[in-house]
This record gives sequence, C-alpha cells and structure tokens, in this order.
Amino acid sequence: MSSLEQMAGRRAELDELAESLAKQLAEVDAEREELAVAERVLRRLSEQEAEAAGQDAGLPQ
Repeated sequence: MSSLEQMAGRRAELDELAESLAKQLAEVDAEREELAVAERVLRRLSEQEAEAAGQDAGLPQ
C-alpha cells in the first residue's frame, strides 16, 4: 500500500470519527438544553411553592 493510499484510508477513518463525534455532540447539546429547561421549571415551581407557603403562613387558622 502506498503512502497516498494509507493517507486516504486514514482520512476516511478520521472523517467517520468526526461524523460520529458531531452526532454525539449534538446529542449532548440537546440533553444539556433539556436539563436547562428542567432546571428552570423546577426553580419556578420551588419559587411558587415558597410563595404559597409564605401566603399560607400569613393566614389565621
């Protein structure tokens, strides 16, 4: 196998690896965005719960 063939083969391997890594990165980015949304929702629910608890504490029983 000539050097050019070896280099072409290696380039093809690297292209495949780059494609695989790009897909993985896209999946990671999507999951990170999902987590960010979930964090915002949880934070807002916690704030609402705290507000409700504060309002309940001010009511006579």
